[in-house]
Amino acid sequence: MSLIDKVKNKLQMAKGHSKQETGRMTRDRDMEARGRGDRAQGGAKQVGEHLKDMGKDIRKTFRK
Repeated sequence: MSLIDKVKNKLQMAKGHSKQETGRMTRDRDMEARGRGDRAQGGAKQVGEHLKDMGKDIRKTFRK
């Protein structure tokens, strides 16, 4: 499940990047801001996934 979530987060970040670039090219500040928001959301979710993975690794280390 974690791999699927990571891929979804990366896709959200890519979608945000394309929105942001489109907003820059068309001088649409609203679209550019939405793109930045999508990138930030995807990045924050990605950090959460990494933290969950670290927690799992720590638990595995101390189980022995």
